[in-house]
Amino acid sequence: MISLFKKSSTLVIGAAALAFACGAALAEKTVMVGGAEMYPSKNIIENAVNSQDHTTLVAAVKAAGLVDTLSGPGPFTVFAPTNGAFEKLPEGTVPTLLKPENKGKLTGILTYHVVPGKLTAQELWAMVDKMGGKAELKTVNGQSLWIKKVSDKHLAVYDPAGHAGRITISNVLQSNGVIHVIDNVVQPN
Repeated sequence: MISLFKKSSTLVIGAAALAFACGAALAEKTVMVGGAEMYPSKNIIENAVNSQDHTTLVAAVKAAGLVDTLSGPGPFTVFAPTNGAFEKLPEGTVPTLLKPENKGKLTGILTYHVVPGKLTAQELWAMVDKMGGKAELKTVNGQSLWIKKVSDKHLAVYDPAGHAGRITISNVLQSNGVIHVIDNVVQPN
């Protein structure tokens, strides 16, 4: 009788734990990016590989050897160019950058899209407002990029040459940071 009670208790506790885990997963606030839900409990790489709009970015991150870094604890703020953003580059640019001999240049471009820390859209807006419409951010590659207000509802990321990547989806929260989707590839000096 005691043995049966222990088995029943174990089953009830196990079922309760499973129900709680499923309920927590269902309650997790996700954002749709590239046809896939982005889960705040997953890291940047675990989410990015599911976005159909970021296959070029994921391929570039793999070619640059940055998967482990962006899977790490961070936190990171990633300005993630879409496939369409990469398509705006001159013809042949992406295949050339993906070659092993261009790994350094590719790494420099990708790390230019990453800022240490977790900066939400609200924090970016506050920085821009505080700095009079333009805020400077230091990227992981050591160079600056700028966040500017482009309308009452949109911010954009600017490089030194003035090329802009408008933030089209913001606050895609990750376990190790946040992603803001942009519509252009910005370039370091």
